[in-house]
Amino acid sequence: MRILLTGATGVVGTETLGLLRATGHTVVPVARRATPEAPLPWRIGAEPPPAALAGHWDVIVHAAATTRWTLTRQEAVAANLGPLRAVLALADRDTHLVQVSTAYVGGTRNPGDLRGAEFEGYRNGYEWSKARCEELARDEHPGPLTVVRPPLVVGRSDDGRIARFSGPYTILQALVSGLAAVVVGDPDGYAEISPVDQVAEVIAAAALAAPPAAPRTEVIAAGPACLRLSELLDVICGTLNSCRAAHGAAPIARPPLVPVERWDRFFLPLADRHLSPFQAQAVKLLAMFQSYTAMTEPFAPTHPVRDPATVMATAVRHWAGAKPRLALARPEPWTRFATAS
Repeated sequence: MRILLTGATGVVGTETLGLLRATGHTVVPVARRATPEAPLPWRIGAEPPPAALAGHWDVIVHAAATTRWTLTRQEAVAANLGPLRAVLALADRDTHLVQVSTAYVGGTRNPGDLRGAEFEGYRNGYEWSKARCEELARDEHPGPLTVVRPPLVVGRSDDGRIARFSGPYTILQALVSGLAAVVVGDPDGYAEISPVDQVAEVIAAAALAAPPAAPRTEVIAAGPACLRLSELLDVICGTLNSCRAAHGAAPIARPPLVPVERWDRFFLPLADRHLSPFQAQAVKLLAMFQSYTAMTEPFAPTHPVRDPATVMATAVRHWAGAKPRLALARPEPWTRFATAS
């Protein structure tokens, strides 16, 4: 088979590329910038495809995406819908499109998660654009389609390795630096994670399987075994403290959990007035995780995540080993305040 993989240097794309190449099929990886693993650069949607991409594709795995939660609607269209349209132009009715989406397109959303009419009931521009991408693929791709929906992605289940530390790893740095003075969310809220190797396995299996007769959606999640937010924090803090103890560093304190409504109503107005600009920015960054760690129901998986607590602990240990100065840092308490206006 001739397989095109976009986003080949991203977190999911890197892992998927290794699996696809091991099959012996002809795999052509593309990324925004040329690398030794993906030497063919293509700024998808911003420039015409390279000549090497001409011809029939048996499978296109579209893993390229801009995942920032701060995208405006216009930015989200340019970053995610435009590239998908460019990819669809390379496909024909015999091309199996494997579209990598996000689990957060589905599931339940709390009223406080919504961001107004701009994103039509989704939490942010990224989610909204991935939902529109699914619709676009179903409406305009004439051939077989598989949509793969992962939740928040962390490192491999066996050793915690991952192409880059982003997304959920932000909270690890916040915890060891002291910027996460509190965690905002429901202690019993569901917090879905998946190891990157399982996500890649589902994508590669879809790419190599017989094309589906009708559009198919694969959801990667723990479902009933999903960690609650309080459990997730216990795993993260306990693993970090185990790593710190092994190097003689003092433990970090588990930050208190504050319900979203209480934070928004009482604490956030004070934080906006009295925190330093750096602290205020940290609060806004961590606030983006609120709705992802306070779901009232877990997802219904087609591919259940195995033992998410162990997955998270393994990811934390790898991060601590790769970032020892951060992992062993002494948290700075929030004692410096900006002058109130």
